[in-house]
Amino acid sequence: MSNILIIKHGSLGDIAQASGAIQDIFENHKNNQLYILTTKPYFELFKKNPFIHEVILDKRLSRFNLIYLYSLMKNIKKLNFKKVYDLQNSSRTRFYKKILFSNADLNIWSSSETTLPKNIEKEKFDKNPVLDRFVHQLKSCGLQVRYTIKPDFSWACTNIDKIKNDYKLKDYILLFPFCSEHLSIKKWPYYNELIELIKKKFQDKYKIVVAPGPSELKDARNINAISILDNGNILDISQLSSLIKESSFVIANDTGPAHMAAHLNVKGLSLFGKHTTAYKVSIERENFKPIQVEDLNKLSQQKVFEKILNILV
Repeated sequence: MSNILIIKHGSLGDIAQASGAIQDIFENHKNNQLYILTTKPYFELFKKNPFIHEVILDKRLSRFNLIYLYSLMKNIKKLNFKKVYDLQNSSRTRFYKKILFSNADLNIWSSSETTLPKNIEKEKFDKNPVLDRFVHQLKSCGLQVRYTIKPDFSWACTNIDKIKNDYKLKDYILLFPFCSEHLSIKKWPYYNELIELIKKKFQDKYKIVVAPGPSELKDARNINAISILDNGNILDISQLSSLIKESSFVIANDTGPAHMAAHLNVKGLSLFGKHTTAYKVSIERENFKPIQVEDLNKLSQQKVFEKILNILV
């Protein structure tokens, strides 16, 4: 039995996207033990993943913190990994490769660089949909791929019956009207107007709820929806996954929860401006659809509402 390492630091949406690739790696290495190197926000989450034997914490301290770097590399080398699947494909993980396996090819270190198609520049290759890139990466290593293209994030879910009972949630529409402060270009400004259209159409059939993160509690007060918390605390990732999974419909900006919803097979919409394309981030699924526009400020609540009706009713 050999040890296999997967590297996936984040972010939340990327974790959901990588679920299928992780499952395929497991299916192709059933006689081996899978470890995953990840960051603190996802350390406990990955302990729930049925395909992972053990989770290794990477604090991602400065590369100039030689004491930390030496300790991390020592712990990794001690496990004598026979193969590394770099699903993060970042400058940091390329740095780790130089330390651990400086001259390794795809037989030892699988990444977007070691499996890059011949005669294609990485910059051009990276414009392909993220799930297609994962498929290519794994197939280049001789893996049979079944789940990569259709990730299933339901492994992250937990029981939230108490929370649903506290808020008397049965049929509800879940909104994610937030985004990081430095990514305001992703934010659609007409959620309250959309809520009015939904309430007018459906009356009391659906409760309208939001699930704010730590920095979103204040913004949530400006949305005409019920904020879902756990005894006053924000939901953890597993609780949030279940809240999404059990919803009637999700409407979200292009954020982590939108990608969770897409790979939890719920009905919903994600709203995209010019910051990226829904095609590139592989968010469109059978039940989850994107709306792509040049300027989110010009996307009317009526157009979004009509799209909701096409999917929900």
